[in-house]
Amino acid sequence: MTPPVTIVGAGLGGLALARVLHVHGIPVTVYEGEDSPTARTQGGMLDIHDTDGQLALKDAGLFDEFQQLIFEGAEASRLLGTDGTVLLDRPDDGLGKRPEVRRGALRRMLLDSLPPGTVHWGHKLASVRPLGDGRHELTFAHGARTTSELLVGADGAWSRVRPLLSAATPAYVGVVFVETYLFDADTRHPAAARAVGDGSLFVPSPGKGIAAHREPGGTLHTYAQLRVPQEWIDSTTPLRDRVAAEFDGWAPEIRALITDGDTDPVLRPLHTLPDDHRWDPVPGVTLIGDAAHLMVPAGEGANLALYDGAELGKALATHDDPGTAIATFEQEMFTRSHATAPESHEVLDYCLNTPDHILTLLTT
Repeated sequence: MTPPVTIVGAGLGGLALARVLHVHGIPVTVYEGEDSPTARTQGGMLDIHDTDGQLALKDAGLFDEFQQLIFEGAEASRLLGTDGTVLLDRPDDGLGKRPEVRRGALRRMLLDSLPPGTVHWGHKLASVRPLGDGRHELTFAHGARTTSELLVGADGAWSRVRPLLSAATPAYVGVVFVETYLFDADTRHPAAARAVGDGSLFVPSPGKGIAAHREPGGTLHTYAQLRVPQEWIDSTTPLRDRVAAEFDGWAPEIRALITDGDTDPVLRPLHTLPDDHRWDPVPGVTLIGDAAHLMVPAGEGANLALYDGAELGKALATHDDPGTAIATFEQEMFTRSHATAPESHEVLDYCLNTPDHILTLLTT
């Protein structure tokens, strides 16, 4: 019989797991460090794949609700040269294999599918220690404590649950993303809006690139991508000036995605866990999502987190012994993540190379 499940982290993976457990009648509690569902913005658009993320939402009984969140037409993609030349302009094919949705809306859908009180907000995990027999004591930053019978770390890159299973820590991969937004772009930033088009924009160059997405309401969400050393990250020069200098000479409508941002740029250094990260089974605890297999962003992270959550939930629901369920789930997860991690590095390398490289990626 499956004991009550304690999940640390109310991201997509943790909430997908909570939802599938709820569907199967297994008691579950989620602890989240943020004070509320609206404590911060939840990022931009996600393409949810029919091979994993969409399957997870079907297992959660939420596929129809998910379809209502789709931003129609956003699967279009465009490739430009640094001078603004259009190298590829591919419309949305309407097949729905990778439809785009807002991360925040997807998270809200998952939250709304859970009974009130399932998620305990404002509970930032400070430490966790084994008590024996698969039980663990969790201590939160405000001093509260609880005991778990079955603990799942869905707490992301810097997981505090991971050390129970693995000594691995995320390492900087030598690439940073710098995030900016343009609002009401069709009116206020028309040249940049025309450059991005209806969906995704890619402008690659050796060692640097720009990727942008159109979001509902005329918002353009951009990531400048740079292969830089740690010293660049630590520089005291204003970030917007540093990034603008890296793209000096690029077409003004492309460069405006960085220089004319309506928000302060946000620096996001990329870290990963080892591609072959795994651990030996430990009674009463496991990991999902970035806590288990942090990769560079290449469209797979959210999908794998959703799929991890659903697969673990199903395993716990179908096995009488939780230890067997977790061991089975972990082996399958390791196989998936070990295959995907090298591919994510390849995608990033395409984006920081010549246009011919990413053209190959977009047309295969």
